[in-house]
Amino acid sequence: MTTIADNWKVHADHFWLRGRRPERPVAFNEATGIWDVFGYAEALQVVNDHKTFSSDTTRVVPEQGEFTDGNLVQMDPPHHGKLRKLVSHAFTPKVVADLEPRIGEVTRELLDAVAGRDRMELVEDLAYPLPVIVIAELLGIPASDRSMFRKWVDRLFTDPEQFSLAEPTEEQQHRLDVALRDVRKLKAYLTEHAAERRRRPRADLLTRLVEAEVDGVRLTEDEVANFANLLLVAGHITTTLLVGNTVLCLDANPEQRARVRADRSLVPGAIEESLRLLSPFAALSRVTDAEVELGGQRIPAGRLLLVWIAAANRDPAWFPDPDVFDPARDPNPHLAFGRGIHFCLGAPLARLEGRVALNILLDRYPGLRTDPGESPTFSPSPGLTGVSRLPLLIGD
Repeated sequence: MTTIADNWKVHADHFWLRGRRPERPVAFNEATGIWDVFGYAEALQVVNDHKTFSSDTTRVVPEQGEFTDGNLVQMDPPHHGKLRKLVSHAFTPKVVADLEPRIGEVTRELLDAVAGRDRMELVEDLAYPLPVIVIAELLGIPASDRSMFRKWVDRLFTDPEQFSLAEPTEEQQHRLDVALRDVRKLKAYLTEHAAERRRRPRADLLTRLVEAEVDGVRLTEDEVANFANLLLVAGHITTTLLVGNTVLCLDANPEQRARVRADRSLVPGAIEESLRLLSPFAALSRVTDAEVELGGQRIPAGRLLLVWIAAANRDPAWFPDPDVFDPARDPNPHLAFGRGIHFCLGAPLARLEGRVALNILLDRYPGLRTDPGESPTFSPSPGLTGVSRLPLLIGD
């Protein structure tokens, strides 16, 4: 069968996107010095066992250390749970549901800006600005600064080379230095806004972070900035890729597109299936705290693992016909949002943004389709799966 990866230039190294299966569920990558986890069962074992598989990767990549305090992704219990509770109230089902009118309003305003055209570029015109505006408003920072956010964040995900522990080169160190420089700019930006909240509190999430206490102690400047950084970056990348990927999957499967257009109850299923088939964050990292057996392999303590959830989500032992896009797939226990204590805090918001945006797109553009004269552009980063540019025809 022909896959989306066959039709477009999508991550040549990610063989699972082309229907190929890993020879082993767990394998040591000699070129990178990293253990790769491909199997679904093995991925579940890793993400559900935080005692053996630590999220703190700074012991093997110490350059990340300055961005660890307050970064939930790189934290272990018990501090992880305490910090997570500080913002969990901002993503409760009711709070997220109450955002639906605003998400619809922003979506319509963005699409009104391309009214009268016969084409649009989905990422630039909708998929990027929509979640940035929403998360910026939640945090209380100017959404009008989104061009700066994009410049800083995009450079984090433009490196086409996979990180290597085996033979780190000067070029790799240079790329890492450039990426860290941009993260520092975003961190400094958020630190400045946090300092302003200390002087003049507002009714926003950033103020709550500044005023919050853990065990009777307020968060440090680094913790607030890194926490806000994570919310801003992760709060928009997933939705940006989710919206583009779902439109692309529907375009590549005309029969399913017709089904979804006719029966909008299938929209959530289409989003879940695109998350499985083209998982936005392709991998997550862990470090072994002790020697462990995983997938028939003995992995020593202190080793870095890349858990390829994008590959696990195509494991045929768990997903029949894994390369088929099926909006009605049930069950669909994909790992695109993780699992366990690190399950994505913003998953309900990303799903809502995707559902609202997709329904409005289908309502407005009966002839919505990819532009045969201009191919999509995919993120070059091996850690991301999704379109960074998606030209569409929107005429009848």
